[in-house]
Amino acid sequence: MTTASVKADRPLMRVRLKADGRVVELTADGRERDITAAARLPARPGRDTQGDAAYAKRIRAAARLTQSEFADSIGVPLETVRNWEQGKRAPRGPARALLKLIETAPDIAFSILGAKQGAAGGGK
Repeated sequence: MTTASVKADRPLMRVRLKADGRVVELTADGRERDITAAARLPARPGRDTQGDAAYAKRIRAAARLTQSEFADSIGVPLETVRNWEQGKRAPRGPARALLKLIETAPDIAFSILGAKQGAAGGGK
């Protein structure tokens, strides 16, 4: 069973990434429920490449994927994942948001990423 598989008997969760980095679930009545409270990262005033490296590696390790598999799954070059994990570069902007979503709801994130790759013509 891959991390991208989705159980057919479970309704699809609607989520939204907020500007402040929180991931919220959109409930049926239109309200938002914060689903990142337990996974929230402390705000950092400066760039902490060692902390970012550990964060990126922890997310990949939790997904039980090699660097190559993880890079393919999220649509970035292998060298990007290596640079993150070695502290040479820090994931920023959309990449950081994607890592946050994978940390919070990996099954949903990988199922969406897999669906988009398939819809675009078979992936890479």
